[in-house]
Amino acid sequence: MAITAQDVNKLRQMTGAGMMDCKKALTEAEGDFDKAIDILRKKGQKVSASRADREVTEGSVFVKTNDDNSEGVLIALNCETDFVGKNEEFIALGNAILDVAFTSNAASTEELMNQSIGSFTVAEKITELVGKIGEKIEISEYVRVSGEAVVPYIHAGNKLGVLVSLKGTNGTDVQDAGKDVGMQIAAMNPVAVDKDGVDATTVEKELEIGKEQALAEGKPANIVDKIAEGKLQKFYKDNTLLNQQFVKDSSLTVAAYLNTVTSGLTVTAFKRVSIG
Repeated sequence: MAITAQDVNKLRQMTGAGMMDCKKALTEAEGDFDKAIDILRKKGQKVSASRADREVTEGSVFVKTNDDNSEGVLIALNCETDFVGKNEEFIALGNAILDVAFTSNAASTEELMNQSIGSFTVAEKITELVGKIGEKIEISEYVRVSGEAVVPYIHAGNKLGVLVSLKGTNGTDVQDAGKDVGMQIAAMNPVAVDKDGVDATTVEKELEIGKEQALAEGKPANIVDKIAEGKLQKFYKDNTLLNQQFVKDSSLTVAAYLNTVTSGLTVTAFKRVSIG
């Protein structure tokens, strides 16, 4: 059957695909719009599969908190090039996925991929955009944080995002303090909130490294364990959030800074997501 310009334009409006792709899909589908949409999606799947081994080191992070700031969601949507990462359709898809993640309360990335955006799943919408843009696109991170006060921080360029959960607010507005701590996490990349949050494997590794360094420096064997413990304490100071020097005032630790905002204010959890 003859495919008219009006038919092609209608399919373009429905899918956002290119003119020639729409014309080919309609021709193959003999004018059936539902079949044409499936053909376009299948094309996207082929493109996605053919680029499966490509690196996706560009993209953008997207963050959202609820009205009372008790919960936040952060996702990273990756692509191959910075050009696509700034594309309006790519950004629109990221925000649509973020909304779905927030409302669905999906427990994992895999579960999120099966949630619906309109009449399609998240996975299908990603495939659709892959078919149109011709680059690999994937959700590399999806995290949730809840607490008394959850504050988001997005670093310049939208390549790095942080969610910080605070408690002990005492009715104080802690948005600025949360952003300060988010900036700290973005810059210093702590491994945990405090030393109690450092996993046992990391502690064992740091102690072993400390012992090996002490022995290599010729320290007596009977004080090697003590030296290693001292190095572990230095590790905690440098790598756990509340014990780090505050980047905006090195005379304070992060814990001390939070106490200047309101007595007892502290961090209970954080998530840091970056692209590249």
